[in-house]
Amino acid sequence: MITLKGKSVFGGVAIGRLAFYKRAEPKIKRHHIEDVHAEIRRFEEAKGQALHQLQELYDKAMGDVGEANAMIFEVHQMMLQDFDYIESVKNIITAQEVNAEYAVGTTGDNFAQMFASMDDAYMQGRAADVKDISNRLVKILTGRAEGGIKTDEPVIVAADDLVPSETVQLDKEKVLGFATMYGSANSHTAILARTMNIPAVIGLGEDLSKEYDGKYCIVDGFSGTVFIEPNEEILRMMTEKREEDLRRKALLNELKGKENVTLSGRKINVYANIGNLADVGAVLKNDAGGIGLFRSEFLYLENETFPSEEQQFQVYRQVAENMAGRKVIIRTLDIGADKQAPYFHLDKEENPALGYRAIRICLTEPDIFKTQLRALYRASAYGQIAIMFPMIISVEEVRKIKAIIKEVKAELKETGIAYRDDVETGIMIETPAAVMISRELAKEVDFFSIGTNDLTQYTLAIDRQNEKLDSFYDPHHPAVLAMIKMAADNAHAEGKWIGLCGELGADLTLTETFLEMGLDELSVSPAMVLPLRKKIREIR
Repeated sequence: MITLKGKSVFGGVAIGRLAFYKRAEPKIKRHHIEDVHAEIRRFEEAKGQALHQLQELYDKAMGDVGEANAMIFEVHQMMLQDFDYIESVKNIITAQEVNAEYAVGTTGDNFAQMFASMDDAYMQGRAADVKDISNRLVKILTGRAEGGIKTDEPVIVAADDLVPSETVQLDKEKVLGFATMYGSANSHTAILARTMNIPAVIGLGEDLSKEYDGKYCIVDGFSGTVFIEPNEEILRMMTEKREEDLRRKALLNELKGKENVTLSGRKINVYANIGNLADVGAVLKNDAGGIGLFRSEFLYLENETFPSEEQQFQVYRQVAENMAGRKVIIRTLDIGADKQAPYFHLDKEENPALGYRAIRICLTEPDIFKTQLRALYRASAYGQIAIMFPMIISVEEVRKIKAIIKEVKAELKETGIAYRDDVETGIMIETPAAVMISRELAKEVDFFSIGTNDLTQYTLAIDRQNEKLDSFYDPHHPAVLAMIKMAADNAHAEGKWIGLCGELGADLTLTETFLEMGLDELSVSPAMVLPLRKKIREIR
């Protein structure tokens, strides 16, 4: 038996086989070939196989997510049969006498660069499509496996760390828990584990060796311990610990349908944070009063190009309908920093957390922003949708947003498309600047929602993704709590409500403090809704 120690980011016990996340190797080697015609036949065979794969993906997507979301695979089939694309590959093979994968990779790069340089936003979006079909062909030609985890049974996912674009690709039903070499308590692996209500241990270091791939193991999320090939005694102890945890959760289920009210009669809304449509079931299962944070950027991260208005509308509409009148607060896209989508073509930045991200992208690229806003307002006709905007630092930004919203509403009205005119709009309070001018900001919006992850990061000048700084990162810091209190006071002074949707909302040691500050709503991962309700009902 091998015992590894790390840091716990979510409690619970997972027992199963370890499966290392495999990343596809992107490098393509160029080499000379003797038989040009044979190499072109290799390309044609790979193209046929890729078309077959895309048709299967289209058929599966039609059943899973509907025609609007499946269309991307039909587009990829059309591009793969484009005359200019095919001729370019064949010409490179013939003229340079090189291998097919090199010709495909070069053609993909050239076409992607051509699309990216166009002025039209739609055509720019095709750059990511042509890169994707080229990557698919290269994988077939080289026999390289897709990245991710390949398994028929649920497993414990191991990795150095996972970025958001990788976590969204995982089949959540096949994940029992996480074990990573690196990462911080605020990484997206940690946030995903809390959302999924599964145990996770990070910071295991190089001791988490790939030689353990496929080994039977236990993740103890309570103590931050991982056991590789556990002995009978440890297996018995951990099995009992898991059963006790399940019994505790069963007791919490008895709180379903109960109010979030203190012993002295103070009520507070308890909502849930989610990242995609699939998480709505967990929201309803855990009896949350609504959705306090729908991270819409994950819709962009799951896509290989900019999601269309129709695609977004279908997702937002389904969330609103599934929540059946309960409030759904959707945050506009927060791409940038640690959440990168290749087709945005964002420049590498020295300090991305302070860079071109979130509302700054939306206000600089209004076409992208308006597409999302149109989808949101169209979906508002089907439920109680509210919209909030991230990374706000000025009143002027809010006024620019309101002007764009006015344009979107006018366009929808002119074309006779239904929408609700009373959609609440709010902002994220996650910068010290927003806190300091929160009284003025409150005059412009309907509500605030405090994003404690970024607010802590910017207040303490600590990169929350840097695991070396975990011991310095203190979300209980008096300055952070003072900023939350200031924002709450200023919101109420202008008659507006205020919530908190950062990870700090699930810190039960601060629940009473938040109630004393006057917060009107706490939004947490679905798994923490009932524990938070229990805590609220015990406070006098």
